[in-house]
Amino acid sequence: MYPDPQSITRIASIGGGPIGGGWAAHFLARGYDVTSYLHDPAEIGAFRAILDTAWRSLTDLGLAKGASLDRLTIVHNLKDAVQGAQFIQESAPENLAMKQALYKTLGEIVPADVVIGSSTSGLMMTDIQAECATPERCVIGHPFNPPYLLPLVEIVGGKKTSLDAVAWAGRFYEIAGKAPLMMKKEIPGFVATRLQEALWREALHMVANGEATPEDIDIALMNGPAPRMVAQGQCMAFHVACGAGGMATNLDQFGPALKLPWTRLTAPELTPELRNRMVDGCNAIAGDRPFEDMAAQRDREIVAVLNALRDVRADQTP
Repeated sequence: MYPDPQSITRIASIGGGPIGGGWAAHFLARGYDVTSYLHDPAEIGAFRAILDTAWRSLTDLGLAKGASLDRLTIVHNLKDAVQGAQFIQESAPENLAMKQALYKTLGEIVPADVVIGSSTSGLMMTDIQAECATPERCVIGHPFNPPYLLPLVEIVGGKKTSLDAVAWAGRFYEIAGKAPLMMKKEIPGFVATRLQEALWREALHMVANGEATPEDIDIALMNGPAPRMVAQGQCMAFHVACGAGGMATNLDQFGPALKLPWTRLTAPELTPELRNRMVDGCNAIAGDRPFEDMAAQRDREIVAVLNALRDVRADQTP
């Protein structure tokens, strides 16, 4: 029903804010033709500024063959925006009623074989697609900001979304240079935003209680877990940190610490089932790689990140 993701050449991007503009820049940098819909002509200046900022970084990263800002068309009529589009990235404001009305219109004017991806960061596709006549092709395609630099895109359908559309979206985003995360369930906030929100809430608690300043919190993150998480995320960082015993050692040794008052968030009960899910999941990621090899790879990547940051910051020193 849906076209070969490799055949897609023309994208419609709806929305002129930082996310919509960021998506437009990303698709242009990958060599697509992009038509961007801006609701108000007054948005053009700010939209162009987003593109100009993004393009400098995208040029440094390397542009795809044929990539050009000249392949952008800006329109203010929704029908003109979606005319001939083979994929639509929707980045309208986070207002459910507004999105429902938008998808109702898209369901009427866009051919049924065109998948529509929503950039929403918190709304559920089940709710967004409620008034759409073709809900089966509507998926969440949630980026991390800025979408022209960070590879992540979280993908999940609503109750009326077809599995074929979800799978198609995953393949398309991968071809378009993203790192798709195919979610297991539709949940508010998806995966990355929920993890970020947990960290954010604890930071706010510490500031509110006079335990740390915003500067303290950022120093702790930038010089502690953040560089390591670039290399290994959260689960594998703890898996490798405990040596050859991996996550099993971590949970068996440090599991009781979940009861300590290290966060205002209530920790889940560390049941045998949860323990085994964590251990089995980390072992699956590790495969047959020995601990020493994973630790060495982690260290090489952290060194690369730290060196890159040092070089960039040195260039900015007066």
